[in-house]
Amino acid sequence: QVQLVESGGGSVQAGGSLRLSCHVSGGTFKNYAMAWFRQAPGKEREFVAAISWSGGMTTYTDSVKGRFTISRDNTKNMVYLQMNGLNPVDTAVYYCAQVRPPLGQPIPFGSWGQGTQVTVSS
Repeated sequence: QVQLVESGGGSVQAGGSLRLSCHVSGGTFKNYAMAWFRQAPGKEREFVAAISWSGGMTTYTDSVKGRFTISRDNTKNMVYLQMNGLNPVDTAVYYCAQVRPPLGQPIPFGSWGQGTQVTVSS
């Protein structure tokens, strides 16, 4: 059974940076595209960024383009989300997931991890 463990969240002031990490175990990591999603209080979970199995293609939701960067290391079963220029609207619990294409609107499948809380204060 595939397990996903997110880490790296925290509390930062507006304009700050965080790097989220997600470790995947129990499956063939390099076979699948991966994505980050987030869920703010009272809102539905939304897509943030996705990366192809090779890392050669990435997509982002419009609100994070130019600020967030998704990457992966298939030798370590890790996917990352570098977040710069954070603002309060980025406050949410962030989750990683295995996904199916299309990368522009990836479809998550399998289990979710516990997520990692990101809080941005003004």
